[in-house]
Amino acid sequence: MRLPHVTWLRAFEAAARHSSFSDAAHELNLTPAAVSQQIRLLEQHLGTPLFRRLPRGVELTGMGQAYALPVRKSFTEMQTATEGLFTVRRKRKVRIRASISYATLVLAPRLKAFHDLHPEIEISLSTAVWSDRMEDEPIDVDIRYGTGHWDETEMWKLRDEVATIVCHPDHLSSFGPSPRIQDLLGSGLVTILGSEVEWRRLSDIYTLNLPEPPVWLAADSSLIAIQSIAAGFGTALINESFTQPFVERGSLVSPFEYRLPMREAYYMVMRDDTHVSEEIRIFRDWLIGQIPA
Repeated sequence: MRLPHVTWLRAFEAAARHSSFSDAAHELNLTPAAVSQQIRLLEQHLGTPLFRRLPRGVELTGMGQAYALPVRKSFTEMQTATEGLFTVRRKRKVRIRASISYATLVLAPRLKAFHDLHPEIEISLSTAVWSDRMEDEPIDVDIRYGTGHWDETEMWKLRDEVATIVCHPDHLSSFGPSPRIQDLLGSGLVTILGSEVEWRRLSDIYTLNLPEPPVWLAADSSLIAIQSIAAGFGTALINESFTQPFVERGSLVSPFEYRLPMREAYYMVMRDDTHVSEEIRIFRDWLIGQIPA
């Protein structure tokens, strides 16, 4: 026997579920007469009655009950397959720009944890070496280093920053069992553009009377500075939030207890023409909670 027409089966399934031709017609946007006609055609095709027509409504016959279950199951499976394969679920998105150092050393290693908590939010991450303007940029928020004195009205400090002295363990061991800070700095310094004065501040805070150290390399980002000294040569003064994973892995060491509170910090800055959406709040609260104060 050939399969019945799908419109007959749809009318039958709805009428069986509602025990009413009228309710089935309302669901299918048809007239009760049209539903009745489609079911009559189905019954003629199968050669058996599927409903008993009652003064008020209808009820399935024994054959109708037996047939209704597999028909309903088939429609349910088709609906599930269609939704699973062809429904495009719009993810909420947060578009972030960050310095290349912050994005690489702090943010990117933690994004998997954010995804595990919030798989419905898509992160779009772009980087820049220096950034303090957001006009004409396809971003919602900027993770920016500075004092917080920018034109935007919505911003949140992520943490206070502290810098420490770091170098490669082999470089440190070349100065013997009791290396002095003057010896390390005298052999070659890696500085980060814009933070050259921090060595002088460190010297003044701890009364070290350090001479002006020779610069071996001037880098435009902490990322480049870290990768350079991790190759085995040079000493740098870098934010602890960047160097801590390298120190924990043993690829860098922090041989002195000097800690320099930085006057600048990382802020999450939102562009003024962007609404503080739920996904931005979720990401902000998560990020602040991830980074120790």
